[in-house]
Amino acid sequence: MPLFKTIQCNENTRILIWEITESFDELYSRVTLKEKTQKRLDGMKSEMHQRAFLSVRMLIQEMGFTDKDLHYDEFGKPYFDCHNYISITHSYHFAAIIISDQTVGIDMELQREKIQRIADKFTDYECDYLNPGLTEQYVKKLTVIWGAKEAIFKIRNEKGISFKDHILVEDFSLDEPQTSASLHFDELIKDFDVHYKEIQSDNFEGKFTLVYAFEK
Repeated sequence: MPLFKTIQCNENTRILIWEITESFDELYSRVTLKEKTQKRLDGMKSEMHQRAFLSVRMLIQEMGFTDKDLHYDEFGKPYFDCHNYISITHSYHFAAIIISDQTVGIDMELQREKIQRIADKFTDYECDYLNPGLTEQYVKKLTVIWGAKEAIFKIRNEKGISFKDHILVEDFSLDEPQTSASLHFDELIKDFDVHYKEIQSDNFEGKFTLVYAFEK
């Protein structure tokens, strides 16, 4: 499957989404991996995880980079040697990256009703505006909130950050494409612009929520 979707967020920020329909062998034949990456791939037990991992390499190739350009810091945060920032996500049959000259984070989640069972693990401040009685809307809003907190955590990537206690997502409408959020951790307060979009494929059941955040 070629590139599923490209989203031009602003002049210097682009999201690329890959729909993972190829076999492992098809993807593997189309990328060149450095030794460290090959060892990481070999250590993965799930073929779906391997295919997602290779799909990310396909995406960075679409942007003119190679696996040799992509590195990970001690906390597992990806980065390039150049001035561009990158964030990575994958969920089931999708993989996505965001590349920007700004500090960014991205997350993609399948909308599932089971998220209601763990809502108390990552929401507190947000309970003031959430309505559990509206099940479909509640699931969609919870998915946006989880995605926003995941994206922000990927940006800051600091040990001890609690989704529930330290990352606050402001009230938002599903009819609008964005909201704001803030991180309150130790002496640090950071604000973020959060954007979200629903993604659906004709090849697979279910709707996905794509969320990305910019640090202000």
